[in-house]
Amino acid sequence: MCELLGMSANTPTDLCFSFRGFSARGGRTGEHRDGWGCAFYLGDRLLRVIDPEPAAESPLADVLRRVPIRSKLALSHIRKATQGSVDPRNCHPFSQKLGDREWVFAHNGHIEFELLRDRCPLKYYLPQGETDSEHLFCWILDRLAALVQPEPEQVLAILRDLSDRLPSPSIVNFLLGDGRYLYAHCSTSLAWVTRRYPFTKASLIDEDHTIDFAGCTHPSDVVSIIATRPLTQDEVWTVLNPGDLLVLAEGELVAQTATTPIAIAS
Repeated sequence: MCELLGMSANTPTDLCFSFRGFSARGGRTGEHRDGWGCAFYLGDRLLRVIDPEPAAESPLADVLRRVPIRSKLALSHIRKATQGSVDPRNCHPFSQKLGDREWVFAHNGHIEFELLRDRCPLKYYLPQGETDSEHLFCWILDRLAALVQPEPEQVLAILRDLSDRLPSPSIVNFLLGDGRYLYAHCSTSLAWVTRRYPFTKASLIDEDHTIDFAGCTHPSDVVSIIATRPLTQDEVWTVLNPGDLLVLAEGELVAQTATTPIAIAS
């Protein structure tokens, strides 16, 4: 299946370090060779980059590993195709406009299409590609479209309903963003870490690369990273349990419906 990466920060922050380790899983240290994508909120604008090439080998991904794009909310995805061809239309994150906001969505998992169409029929928003993931995103947008200005508690209620509609064996790990809030749902695998003062060093699991955050941050900075699996080996990541839902804003946890989380030192 696929893997997810998300970032929420209280100041514009680049994703280079995390994306360096994450993208290695797209064909070098992992089997996710069927495309990748990134979405960055730049103020009121959304920059979305997608590529059907393996992230570990893509020249475009190499640019994002080296060139800082500073954002307060970013999503990334590496794909192992289970439904839909290897095609730019099927690369996550997907994006759609709802009201005055651009929403983005990335999914890791598998849903049987007949069940998905039965439990989550579409009305207004329609997929451009062939994946169960984009259908899922369109269903969420259909529900959000009934709200004037969706707030976190309203969005969480829709996402909880989605979880009830698609029980196991459906796998629905996903990240959803609207430029202000980052929503995360764990079905089988998600972990997150918050970096704040006093900042320390961190070393990637998938690359021989270490960074000293103390040398490139301010004491007031807060950055949270969420990924399918921990990306670093010397930080304490909190592993979510199936059914957990988180909402992050400005790098901080602002809402949670969860069972007891598991903290691991990786």
